[in-house]
Amino acid sequence: MASLNVGNLGEYLREQRRNAQLSLRQLADAAGVSNPYLSQIERGLRKPSAEVLQQVAKALRISAETLYVRAGILDAERDRDDVETRAVILADPSLNEGQKQVLLQVYESFRKENGFGADADAEVGTADGAASIPEAGPKQTAG
Repeated sequence: MASLNVGNLGEYLREQRRNAQLSLRQLADAAGVSNPYLSQIERGLRKPSAEVLQQVAKALRISAETLYVRAGILDAERDRDDVETRAVILADPSLNEGQKQVLLQVYESFRKENGFGADADAEVGTADGAASIPEAGPKQTAG
């Protein structure tokens, strides 16, 4: 079977799985995909759907957006800063899930206020699939 152009994704997934101290079988079970299929993704032989990437990201507790970029689903150059920032927030073990979501909401509201990423954010949402959340609090005017 010929290797697809998703080797970078496979290498990254393997690295994240090892960092999480999970076997291939454990991750496959947690993500709800077959062990052989996950192995083929890691070896760059299969290109997974966005849904499969979402399941794997959730099982690894990492950003689905990061996986989307590595799989070529999102435009890496356009979205890189936003994706990396979100990935760092979502990967921070010192924050609970609620705190991560609030921090992402604040980050998103600042980006929108400064004229960045409103369209991309609305299409992608957050790593758990939630829709973008409107800016909270009173609007401030520049002055």
